[in-house]
Amino acid sequence: MPDSVTDSSLVPGWAGPLFTAFLLVLGLCIGSFLNVVIARVPEGLSIVRPGSRCPKCGHVLSWYENIPVLSWLALRARCRSCHAPISPRYVLVELLTGLLFLACLRRFGWTYELFPALVLVSLLIPLTFIDLAHWILPFSLTVPGIAAGLVLAVPRGADAVVDATLGAVIGFLAFRLMEYVGWKVFRKEALGGGDKFLVALLGAFLSWRALLGILFLSSLQGAVVGLAMLGLTGRAGPSTPPDARPVTPPEGVAPPPDAPSVKPSEGAASPSEEKLVSHATEGAALPPGTESAALPPVVPTDASSPGIGATTAGPEGTNESETEPESTMTWEFTRPGLPLWKRLLLVPWCLLFQPIPDAPMDDETGEEEEWVPGPTNIPFGPWLALAGLEVMLLGPWLARVLPMDIAMLLGGAP
Repeated sequence: MPDSVTDSSLVPGWAGPLFTAFLLVLGLCIGSFLNVVIARVPEGLSIVRPGSRCPKCGHVLSWYENIPVLSWLALRARCRSCHAPISPRYVLVELLTGLLFLACLRRFGWTYELFPALVLVSLLIPLTFIDLAHWILPFSLTVPGIAAGLVLAVPRGADAVVDATLGAVIGFLAFRLMEYVGWKVFRKEALGGGDKFLVALLGAFLSWRALLGILFLSSLQGAVVGLAMLGLTGRAGPSTPPDARPVTPPEGVAPPPDAPSVKPSEGAASPSEEKLVSHATEGAALPPGTESAALPPVVPTDASSPGIGATTAGPEGTNESETEPESTMTWEFTRPGLPLWKRLLLVPWCLLFQPIPDAPMDDETGEEEEWVPGPTNIPFGPWLALAGLEVMLLGPWLARVLPMDIAMLLGGAP
């Protein structure tokens, strides 16, 4: 991260403890709101309306049932009306957000850099939990996140804006190239299509200088943990809920010009609300002003695609079936019968966004097959998010304890 834009604190010394306590409470409330984001965005639901309620019985939660952490403890992790269990994930997200807010304060103090760091944390937490549960990285979070990173660089000056722009562009293009090269080498999907948008988001907030360290740390940690889980449980990553069906094209990319719209396959209706009870009751406290706050009402997610954010923990096949159909890659602009002007319009879209490889098709129905994660698949998004937080929060410490060359690789400032 760049040096502070100001050496003086924005908070007077005597008010430091009071503002620190406020920041912790704010983090808990934001974390409670992020629980709503995690539960609703994959379902294509608004994160603003209706208010928090039990997905099992529809009980509307009172204000005292929405207090972060305390309500979960007081209710003994159950809905007050129907006694459906509330997952510990809710209190975990609240505590994690509060603690990371304090970690950002310790890293940046009461300076301007604290605000972009808090925004980045508030984006990475829901992206991580959504990717773990649904294997997707929704555009409704990554695309606004990229824009936020670029805008928040403006007060730092022209150099910071250039660094943020280069970070977003280089991160996106590097992972796009890795998608294609991985397919050419392994002849199957090597990276999830949503990963390049998450890397662009991290590059916009942390600049292009942090990208190599993020790639190194995420790959190393993901491979180690994936191989360990594979040895202990026989599966490198989490499984996908049986009713979590993809309803849009692979990679979650909007259809190209002149391309037919993609419709959900038969039986691909939205999961019932009973499914959400196994995750948690949406008893989340919304911070003041949520109705018009940072995250807008969410439209149905356009990143619900097979394999987004997925990578493999080993070189073996990623399909649980014994035989894997050969993957193909057909660029849209090479389709026969297209006039020249349409081909030219399709070229940039294809090079940047077209799914790699082609989606497998069912021989009997002719429809796109549902992607199911194999035992060696792991979602890569959580490891990218973790590496981004490590580079942002541990940069000075890395510079002190590691040799200069390695510290510079991992984003530490000498």
